[in-house]
Amino acid sequence: MIFFKIKMVKLLQNKKGFSLIELMVVVVILGLMVLGLVTFFTGGARSWVSGQSQIQAQREARQAMDQMVREIRLGQSVTKTPNNYSITVDVPPLPLGLNTYSDAYSVTFSWSGTDGAPLQRVVNGTPNELLASIYKIEFGVNGNRVDILLQMDLDNDKNSDITLNTDASLRNYGL
Repeated sequence: MIFFKIKMVKLLQNKKGFSLIELMVVVVILGLMVLGLVTFFTGGARSWVSGQSQIQAQREARQAMDQMVREIRLGQSVTKTPNNYSITVDVPPLPLGLNTYSDAYSVTFSWSGTDGAPLQRVVNGTPNELLASIYKIEFGVNGNRVDILLQMDLDNDKNSDITLNTDASLRNYGL
């Protein structure tokens, strides 16, 4: 028991702390670890935000494409401009119910040909923006079939990030 008391007294008298250099080394090591973690998490957050904006752009492009296909399928005739950036679809009166028909109308889908310009939907002379910013769109018309190629550049690097390609047939062709 006396041996234990003597050992305890020596331990209490021999208190040594950390030197300033040791503390500075620990602070630098912890700082580097925190910097690595912050870099990792900000990169992940940036990647997540980029992915979300791409998903949103794809959703909007798909909705615009679906609307164009729907109206093309209703059409009885289609004409395109020589630059392939615009088509006009003539839609006949459609049955709404018993002895009730909608009015015939003409719809034009057009793009100016400038990177980043919107895709416009013009119905009987009234323009409406269908898709905010596109990289390229081309319409191909072969009889009653319309081919559509839609490209979007989200990061402005002059390369297509989203490409949608579809075709639609006019169901009321030649009526």
